[in-house]
Amino acid sequence: MTFSDLNLNKSLLSALDDLGFVHPTPIQEKGFSVAMSGRDVVGIAQTGTGKTLAYLLPCLRLWTFSREKHPQILIIVPTRELVVQITEEVQKLAAYMNLVAVGVYGGGNIKVHMELVSRGCDVVVATPGRLLDLVLKGALKIKYVKRFVIDEVDEMLSLGFRPQLIRVIDFLPTKRQNLMFSATMTDEVSVLINDFFNIPQIVEAAPTGTPLSNISQNAFFVPNFYTKVNLLGQILAQKEMTKVLVFVSSKKLADELFEQIEDQFPEQIGVIHSNKAQNNRFLTVNSFKEGTYRILIATDLISRGLDISEVSHVINFDLPDVAESYIHRIGRTGRAEQKGIAISFITEADKLAQTRIEELMQQPINIEPLPENLVISEELTEDEMPKINMKTIAIKLPKREDVGPAFHEKSAKNSKVNFKQTRAQKMKAKYNKPQTRGQKK
Repeated sequence: MTFSDLNLNKSLLSALDDLGFVHPTPIQEKGFSVAMSGRDVVGIAQTGTGKTLAYLLPCLRLWTFSREKHPQILIIVPTRELVVQITEEVQKLAAYMNLVAVGVYGGGNIKVHMELVSRGCDVVVATPGRLLDLVLKGALKIKYVKRFVIDEVDEMLSLGFRPQLIRVIDFLPTKRQNLMFSATMTDEVSVLINDFFNIPQIVEAAPTGTPLSNISQNAFFVPNFYTKVNLLGQILAQKEMTKVLVFVSSKKLADELFEQIEDQFPEQIGVIHSNKAQNNRFLTVNSFKEGTYRILIATDLISRGLDISEVSHVINFDLPDVAESYIHRIGRTGRAEQKGIAISFITEADKLAQTRIEELMQQPINIEPLPENLVISEELTEDEMPKINMKTIAIKLPKREDVGPAFHEKSAKNSKVNFKQTRAQKMKAKYNKPQTRGQKK
């Protein structure tokens, strides 16, 4: 099947042709007719299977021109990077349509966003918090929304956006079409569907835990951090490592790893995590997309949703604690039916995570022997140092009755005696004799 076989108008077909898209992916093919029918849709598909176009194409096909300045299509996503990416995708697909798309997100200047939406727009792509801010300030009216899309909903709920999401839904019109796309069907997602969706049609492609068949998976057992650094240096020096994503477990580790390999690969490495400023994050991702950076060190911040084309390799410097995150990480390579390679470094502490991942995928990860010329480091990081459990010696405290009072008696001159003195007594005490007030007349 090609996109020409779908019920798309000429404007969308021309845009798809410009982008070089010919064949729809399974989720795009299965979801299109259901979304076009007007029914609520729940799409379940793994990262890299084309979920974004699966909801954008039917939404844009059903869009009609209106003189109203308020949006007809509202798309909510969990991260700022996704807002920018999806807004760009809408603009590319609407290249031959008289349609205005706006992206708003937390961390950006709210006055600029208020100005953007007040000019009028047909499509709004937003993070939940910023969208709610604009609605509460009266800058954006969403009561005319016809199609409401929640993308990467499982990630959004795990980040704690449920309260904002529900408040946004309260401002939407009751008569609308809901489209939800997620990589996993969690209990929280099911509750959200039951509460706010109207008998949705579930469309599934590549169920949870199914790794893409075009991604080759290999792993190495590595003893410690500095040996992993040495192995990473050897791997990155290979010619075929043209565009490499390196995933680490924490922001601190991302910065430490950058410092370790920066000298070996000068001006070829970028780092992205949530502590980086927004402009820095955008610049780093764009530099990696354009090829200015050959290597990008990242936390799980970008393991979901971001479409970075032609990533040749994904390296898990650390295995994730959550098995599903492994699938999302390796899904950054092998996109658009291209071949991809995923390499993982596994330490003794990662054995449990490895087991969970293999159980989820229902297949083992291929273990490769370490290169013969690899330098095995004996140096350990502070976190890798063996922990010595010192015996706690209990100190016997004295009993309460053995402890003296926490006060002392006052000196005689500072002691106060509560009795009333007559004037005669005061005068006698002062002059050593009674004093009269003069002779009575």
